[in-house]
Amino acid sequence: MQKEWRKVLDELPDTPEKIPVFFFGHGAPMTMGPDSDSAGHVPAVILPWAGASGPLATFLKDFGPALLKKYPPKGIVVFSGHWETYGELTDYGESNPLLYDYQRSLAPSFYEIDFESRGDTALAQRVVDLYKAAGQRARLTPKTEARGEDGRGFTGPGFDHGVFIPFRIMFGSVFTDIPIVQVPIDSSLSPEVHWDVGKAVAELREEGILILSGGFTVHNLHNISKKYLVA
Repeated sequence: MQKEWRKVLDELPDTPEKIPVFFFGHGAPMTMGPDSDSAGHVPAVILPWAGASGPLATFLKDFGPALLKKYPPKGIVVFSGHWETYGELTDYGESNPLLYDYQRSLAPSFYEIDFESRGDTALAQRVVDLYKAAGQRARLTPKTEARGEDGRGFTGPGFDHGVFIPFRIMFGSVFTDIPIVQVPIDSSLSPEVHWDVGKAVAELREEGILILSGGFTVHNLHNISKKYLVA
């Protein structure tokens, strides 16, 4: 698999006028492992694929350094399917906290995962300004304000696992050289709104900003939790 995606990445222009946008599966907490702590929380048949030694974790571990080498950005803007608001972006300033937004019954190791990173108030405000210029609702909120919904009742503050799990694998436990701003998906879940949002932030690609989006094609955690995971 590595050979295939590396070939595609290598064939992209080295110095494009616009940095490409990348979407990837962000993985569950089990992607961090160890697999022994994941047993009982995912079906045994899934663990070889979703665990710390599975193909997704291997891909993310290789993809992060390769991506930064090809497109060293001034900042990263990341969309996560685990954060829904009507245009509210949280300014975390110099230190991005983490929100362990997953079930309470996981092994203690999953609540000890660390990822040290920093935000950028100017970049967060730039995103808000682009939203407004495109006619979208947007405002910058302090980290003391509830961060909206994530589909499971966690209100924050902090980077959810749709960001800190893949970024921890991609970039290591300490990643402070490049600022990161997380952006929510719109609570309307409207395809038209998200199409307009994509067009609104496209200018960032010409400003040296890497735009990433993590999730899955289908990601209904309410139903997945009831069917597969231990409550």
